Amino acid sequence: MQKMILLLFFLLLNGCSFNNLFVGGEIDKVTVVKYTPYMKYHRAYFSRAQLKTIRAGKKYLYLYNAKTNDIAVLLHRRNQYVLYNMSNPKQQPYAINVTSKTKYWQVLKGFKHKGFKIIKSLASVGYTASVSRKRYKGVKTILIEIQEYSRLQTLYKKAIKTYNASKIKNIKTRLPKSLISSYYTQYKKRAKTRAQLLQLSVIAKKLKLKAPKVSGKPIRKQKNTHSKQKIQTTRKNIPEVQAKEKSKEEEIEEPRTPEVDEEPVVKPSVNKIVSPKPSGKPYTYYLKHASLGELSAYISNKATKNSLSYNQYNMLSHRKVVLQEERLFKYGSLEELIAAYKVNKNPKYKQRIMTLMKDKQTHH
Repeated sequence: MQKMILLLFFLLLNGCSFNNLFVGGEIDKVTVVKYTPYMKYHRAYFSRAQLKTIRAGKKYLYLYNAKTNDIAVLLHRRNQYVLYNMSNPKQQPYAINVTSKTKYWQVLKGFKHKGFKIIKSLASVGYTASVSRKRYKGVKTILIEIQEYSRLQTLYKKAIKTYNASKIKNIKTRLPKSLISSYYTQYKKRAKTRAQLLQLSVIAKKLKLKAPKVSGKPIRKQKNTHSKQKIQTTRKNIPEVQAKEKSKEEEIEEPRTPEVDEEPVVKPSVNKIVSPKPSGKPYTYYLKHASLGELSAYISNKATKNSLSYNQYNMLSHRKVVLQEERLFKYGSLEELIAAYKVNKNPKYKQRIMTLMKDKQTHH
């Protein structure tokens, strides 16, 4: 009992508090805060006691292991440089003993053998970080928090590069804008077709970024409306001219240039042209139930463009692209599926390709 009292008295004389006696296992240790399929959140409280400056006034430095995609924090205490792996809390810290003659580059070379090098931008590898000074249970510390989004960043980059939002539209985890905004802007400038712009609009909505504008639609709509009114006026006044003007309009109508991933629509003959709303079928029929052939004929007709709003036309165009992809997956040739897989990298297409190749080998 007397020895215990003497020990406590000795600690108090040396400036130690009761909190310091019990936080030794919590300081200078990386802990897990949150894990999800698309985000990892780690943090660590590092004691500021005897913490020396490493470079340019900083008392910490980030190093990166490209093979394991790990971020580590380098600290300098007394005669040691210690590296803490912020991505893998289970890994023990690496320590290098130094003297007054040890050079800074020699320390970095030592950690390079462990796979860790200096990294300028954490965002380039899908990480965000925050550093603040905290007093943790009476101990002066620096709190370093690391969040990893590398997997989610890769998915968004692939979706943006291929102009295909199908892989990310159901993901709820939000990717920080700082990790993707410059990449998104780069491919936003390159987008040219309506299909690409529509896919970027879906991606922008998920990222809370400014969506691209789909230009050209209002001008065509105004021009077609004027032409339609002129034809209707002529038909009311001269019944005999009605058939001639209808035939003339159908003959001079230029075919609409198909967009990316759209199949060319073969223009029917004058006697078999499809009306904008066959059998009086409503807009909802073409949005949910119409076949690919019906839908293609419907939205390629000039009168249809005049009767639909801008959003309605875009929704029908999107459904057409979906139907084309479904038909390609079910009935496309091996060459067509391979060409599509090179663009979308969809595992479902790869499996379909392997099945067709096995069937082809079996028949031969």
